Amino acid sequence: MSLPTTTREYRVPKAGSIDALILTHGTIPTPTANDVLVKIRAVSLNYRDLMLVLGKYPGAKQNPIPCSDAAGEVVAVGDRVTKWRPGDRVAANFSPAHLAGEITGEIQGQSLGANADGVLAEYRVFPAEGLVKIPDYLTFEQAATLPCAAVTAWNAFNGPVPLKGGDYVLVQGTGGVSVFAIQIAVALGATVITTSSSNEKLEVAKKLGSHYLINYKENVDWEKEVLKITGGKGVDHVIEVGGASTLLKSITATRYAGWIHNIGFLAGFDTSVSLADITGGLLFKGITFRGILVGSVAQFEDMNRLFASHKIQPVVDNVFEFEKAKEAYEHLQSQKHVGKVVIRVAAN
Repeated sequence: MSLPTTTREYRVPKAGSIDALILTHGTIPTPTANDVLVKIRAVSLNYRDLMLVLGKYPGAKQNPIPCSDAAGEVVAVGDRVTKWRPGDRVAANFSPAHLAGEITGEIQGQSLGANADGVLAEYRVFPAEGLVKIPDYLTFEQAATLPCAAVTAWNAFNGPVPLKGGDYVLVQGTGGVSVFAIQIAVALGATVITTSSSNEKLEVAKKLGSHYLINYKENVDWEKEVLKITGGKGVDHVIEVGGASTLLKSITATRYAGWIHNIGFLAGFDTSVSLADITGGLLFKGITFRGILVGSVAQFEDMNRLFASHKIQPVVDNVFEFEKAKEAYEHLQSQKHVGKVVIRVAAN
């Protein structure tokens, strides 16, 4: 079988708006001895991808192929590759070099879609060790949601002090990571409290298994409600997505010696928040504040075993065709989605 030599791909030659996304043609590199050529079937978007096209993501390479999350099938393998064969259904890790253990600067420098070319293309070559088999029960569109959002949530709950059954978990919002955090925490036997500004989105969280729902616009002092739910103790783990403007409330809502897992700053950078109040709150409650930068291939594989055993269904908000990628970005920017926004690259 002759291999394709060219691919349609999106690039961002000059960031600044969603219109910076340009559909173009590129040459497919021939896989080296340890590489795998993958036909991309679906790509999912993260907030990071939006920040990149808007020119608000620091450290991105020049004219990158955007996006880090994709699922597809193996087309060809290098001479030394024994783990994969044509037809295998796979996803690439956020940083294909992050096989196990802690993140390093070198590993982070190879993360897809910013530091290195990403996956919003018809074909992509990956190192064989940076790929993961996707669960058989998932479609390509569902599996494409896993590499960043799901693995981030999994990493948060499987750090130095793993989540255990009976723990209380506070999940902020209903974006990609937050939805997976609800599903994973419920599967692990935790009691989940979800906050959102939308009652409609909270109903989705309820269907996913969230035990308590708080509309933070209707209940401005939501941290007090969390304390009431937990009998004044506070939660064991927080999925913190807001940033500085929500962190003080999260500290109040967390138990002594609890964990706050920071995965984003959707509320922006609030410079009016006192650093002394934040550090003091963390210190005097013995709270660990942990930055989560996705995870490793080993963590991805561990997570997939949980997904397969519980048949966890990723929440796909909407699917856009490859040629409509800009519309997918606009939908993400609108913040009207619940779960993940997906781009179908190839139907067959």
